Amino acid sequence: MSTDATPSPEQALSFGQAAELYNATRPAYPAEALGWMLGDDRLDVIDVGAGTGLLTRGLMARGHRVTAVEPDAEMLGTLTAAGPGLAAGLQGSAEDLPISDASADAVTAGQAFHWFDRERALPEIRRVLRDGGVLAPIWNTRDETVDWVAALTGIIGASKGERTAQAAAEPGFFGPHFADPEVRIFRHEKTFDGPGLLRLVQSRSVYLTADPGRRREITAGVEDLVANHPRLAGRGAFAMPYATYAFRARPN
Repeated sequence: MSTDATPSPEQALSFGQAAELYNATRPAYPAEALGWMLGDDRLDVIDVGAGTGLLTRGLMARGHRVTAVEPDAEMLGTLTAAGPGLAAGLQGSAEDLPISDASADAVTAGQAFHWFDRERALPEIRRVLRDGGVLAPIWNTRDETVDWVAALTGIIGASKGERTAQAAAEPGFFGPHFADPEVRIFRHEKTFDGPGLLRLVQSRSVYLTADPGRRREITAGVEDLVANHPRLAGRGAFAMPYATYAFRARPN
């Protein structure tokens, strides 16, 4: 089994080549989770590692003033093209935020915090937050209590993001700049057909950075799963179950 559990700069910046695919196949975030993370007031939010804007758009839909920060120019271009109402879209990183001191009520990171260098990123995030602000990372993770989802992980491996979503609740993960977080898990689904599931897999760094032989191996494994697993075989569409890990960490 191959895994992208140890991220690299190549993996972190691999998504731009598949920006449109990423945008089309990745799940959004439950509105209930976003409400729990940030509340109902209209906030100034910095969405870091914003990618194609899956979280950004959810935040804007709730009325927040959102500035997106993304290191990959292609991902940022997809975001800004599809994100009317964005306060700003800036190329930059969590480790060197192009944001003024104490200018944000909240900093979010959707499916991105595991790519950050925590020692450098956490003081930067603390710098841009106002007093009383919140750091609110969030991850969609596949629900592997479902047998066919566990079989999919056996084919493609578990990602660093999925591991980090669970590790982030451990004491000291956001320290010393932030207190231990509150965490809640929300359940939701995204519907796929067989080709759509393959496209989802093809949007992942483990596929994007693989050599041609490994790509063929992953493709064959996913196609076999869809064709032969008892829960999937012969079905035109099926729901991928997700457990969404949402966090609220307050500055120390």
